[in-house]
Amino acid sequence: MVKASNAPRRNERSRVAVLTATRELCEENGYGRLTIEAIAARAKVSKMTIYRWWPSKGAIVLDLIDEAAAITADPPDTGDLAADLHTQLTEVITLLTPQPTSPVTGVITEAQYDPDLARDLRQRLIEPRITKFNNRLRQAQQQGQLPPDTDFDVALDLTFGPIYHRLALHLGMPDPHYLHKLIDHVLRALRPPE
Repeated sequence: MVKASNAPRRNERSRVAVLTATRELCEENGYGRLTIEAIAARAKVSKMTIYRWWPSKGAIVLDLIDEAAAITADPPDTGDLAADLHTQLTEVITLLTPQPTSPVTGVITEAQYDPDLARDLRQRLIEPRITKFNNRLRQAQQQGQLPPDTDFDVALDLTFGPIYHRLALHLGMPDPHYLHKLIDHVLRALRPPE
């Protein structure tokens, strides 16, 4: 599993400097050009310090994303499922853009080739958010907005799949109008015909 080693983090200032440098370098040059050497130089720490805490640049960026995501609020529950899904999708699109410099896009790409990073990404970021998504759908069921037999896995794929499809094929992120149409189609697919 890709994660910070069990070595004690004796210097919090250095850890913060590494994460800050990583964020800045991703924003300036993109994940693809990010190197441990550049991070160390910007953070004013040694490469040994970085490798003592993280096994790869992907692990550093995952920590950066995880720390930022911890600040994010839980998915909304306004009572309007369509509006809440629109808010969730908008937040995902914000994390993925601009595509060339998004740390999230970089980690998703790197995870395609690094099974340890992929597993850690899934466990730390994706699975907890899927659980929250499922909880929101369960609430919608209880409110009568979705049928009792709604397949949450299919709902997840229908809702978020188009965003990642557009990301993977460089089709551009959807605008708010497209999101409204997407959510309308998803909800029509999930609700039984009247």
